[in-house]
Amino acid sequence: MRNPTTTTLGYALFATRWLQAPLYFGLVAAQGVYVYKFFKELWTLIRMCVSGHATETYVMLAVLKLVDVVMIANLLIMVIVGGYETFVSRIGLQGHRDQPEWLSHVNSNVLKVKLATAIVGISSVHLLQMFVDVHHTSRHALLWGTVIHMAFIGSAAILAYMSGPMAAQADRGHADRSPAGRSQDERPQTGSVPVPAEQSGAPKPQDPAATPALPRRLTPDADAEARIRAAGFPARKLLEDFDQQHPRGFDREALARLGKAEFVAARRNVVLVGPPGTGKTHLSIGLGVRACQAGHRVLFATAAEWAARLAGARAAGRLDAELAALDEYPLLIVDEVGYTPFDAATAGLFFRLVAHRYERASLIVTSDRPPGRWDEVFGGASTAAMVDRLAHHADVVRLDGDSYRTRRATSAWAD
Repeated sequence: MRNPTTTTLGYALFATRWLQAPLYFGLVAAQGVYVYKFFKELWTLIRMCVSGHATETYVMLAVLKLVDVVMIANLLIMVIVGGYETFVSRIGLQGHRDQPEWLSHVNSNVLKVKLATAIVGISSVHLLQMFVDVHHTSRHALLWGTVIHMAFIGSAAILAYMSGPMAAQADRGHADRSPAGRSQDERPQTGSVPVPAEQSGAPKPQDPAATPALPRRLTPDADAEARIRAAGFPARKLLEDFDQQHPRGFDREALARLGKAEFVAARRNVVLVGPPGTGKTHLSIGLGVRACQAGHRVLFATAAEWAARLAGARAAGRLDAELAALDEYPLLIVDEVGYTPFDAATAGLFFRLVAHRYERASLIVTSDRPPGRWDEVFGGASTAAMVDRLAHHADVVRLDGDSYRTRRATSAWAD
């Protein structure tokens, strides 16, 4: 049991991270200063060139100054955005079209390496300025400039070398603390009633010992956490945390097989079907996390969000480019199919998505009704063709039971 005093003190200490927020806004002001400096240097260069007083050496030095300002501004951006998200609070850019590439896998180790690399680049520009203007640079300054630059290179190389083992050690430590890291005797024993995916009737009771336990969490590589953060999951849900005692009907064997994430490499689909509150979203996120740990990029969104994204791409005349860009994600998760009806045009967009990924990449779809009833959701004539392609290479996992959220609310009301 947690000590309330210790917990309160910990929360209070954790809240002090917001004291750093004004520091980052101060760096934003510094960014504005560098923008002013850049355009001032650029205007001076233009005037010198127009007046004919700019020599080749002067132009080269002036351009190097501009490059230097831009690189320092880039360094500031990494510190402002990356540092704020790493040490203060997540910004929530997952799935944003303009999200910087480096931000999708930034953490404290990666941030340190990137900052060191940026410093090496800035030092290179300074050293190049010295060599260009060598006639006005003393040998003493040139020598020490070279020594300092080599020191920056050495420190960046050491940081890059150490970041790999440090990240691996952190992942191992996190795995040891997770429920999957417990011994078999320490895990809660849960029973279940498996339901074959191809049957929709009432499940037959089966000895829990005869059904396989959930596979242990995959050993993630150093970038697994970055892929999980970039996937856009609404919350962190693990398969190990799923309450298998709640659904009355649940194919535990199928989940054990899918939890190995081999379906992604096999380019198979997963369809999770069941009433609201039976854990479909939890399982889809848990499978997505497993896929990230297995080295795959994943993108999560609700059906309504996917519809808006594809409709926006179609309106901009770049639907084909958007579908091609999604090929970078071996697994897409479409949550809550059936909760919002779609018109024929939107149904056509979903058909394009499913058809484009057919036998090329994987989809996880959650729905409150089986694919055979999706004509109630999609009003277009392409629904049957879409379901045919989706179900051809798919594992259909059916969950039956009352809403977990309603059960908890009813229990709380009774208490």
